Amino acid sequence: MNRWCTDEVEPHDRFDYWREVRAKGLFGVTAELERERRADFFGEFSLRQLGGGGLVELKASHYTVERSTSDIAYAPGDSICVYQQLGSGGWFGGMRGNDFAIANGSFATSHTDLPYRTAPLGAGGFHLRILKIPVSHIPAQDRRIRELSPKTFNDPALAPLLAACFADLGEAAAGDDGAADTSSLVQASLVQALAHLALIERGIVRPGSRLGQAALRTARLSQARRLIERHLQNPDLAPAMVADLLGVSVRHLHMLFEAAEKSFSQTVTDERLKRSRRLLRETPERLIADIATSCGFESLATYYRVFNAAYGMAPGDFRARGAEGH
Repeated sequence: MNRWCTDEVEPHDRFDYWREVRAKGLFGVTAELERERRADFFGEFSLRQLGGGGLVELKASHYTVERSTSDIAYAPGDSICVYQQLGSGGWFGGMRGNDFAIANGSFATSHTDLPYRTAPLGAGGFHLRILKIPVSHIPAQDRRIRELSPKTFNDPALAPLLAACFADLGEAAAGDDGAADTSSLVQASLVQALAHLALIERGIVRPGSRLGQAALRTARLSQARRLIERHLQNPDLAPAMVADLLGVSVRHLHMLFEAAEKSFSQTVTDERLKRSRRLLRETPERLIADIATSCGFESLATYYRVFNAAYGMAPGDFRARGAEGH
């Protein structure tokens, strides 16, 4: 993973370094900020290659960005970008008058080699994730892909699917202990799903096509896992509950998990165990019975049995050993 922060550079050089090395060199854009505001500039980003795409998370104080025709000629990308707005919002403009705002939690997509201008809304600055996917890595080959000027997603049904896929990729990038299965194959399927969800939104891929159905299956599986995580504390967490929240039949839910490494019930148990391990490490003063209840185990005896079967030791022994690497 490539991480960088302006704290590594002297204050008077921070924006110039960000503009020349990070903005132009890495992203192929022109960054601008009034000279009197440059001493207070702050920016940080991470970049990781996952599943054939590049996942960027960027935070920065207020400045403006332009991807001009000369920038495109200098650093052509031939990729599509899917943006997840995490901060207070952003403005996009310069595309034949099609200006628009993207709100917190919203998504947008574009092809890299079309000009645009963007700036954060309000004083909060930028905070967004960007998934950059080379067109050559996208099975749906269509000339219209290279005509995708920046545009927000308008289909509300796609937003939770996009958010779930981004969350799984973000955990893969961070290497979180609680991450879902993030093998290279799963990472590639998440990247492909995000690419094709973007193309479904833009009318290039049909939802009922082979590629569209595969993208929707992958995204719904990610969303199902997110729903499981959100309701772990409920001891009555069951397929019918998650299927209802997901808007699919119980049979369809089980079919989603058939394509995964673990079944629905195995996923629930695994997530409960992962959460309990984290709590055992992070809250050494907390009663083990309380941890078991908060993770949705129906009884302390069940928790001990399942934990011992998974890790070959009791929760108390795990806590005593410091739990590092287990």
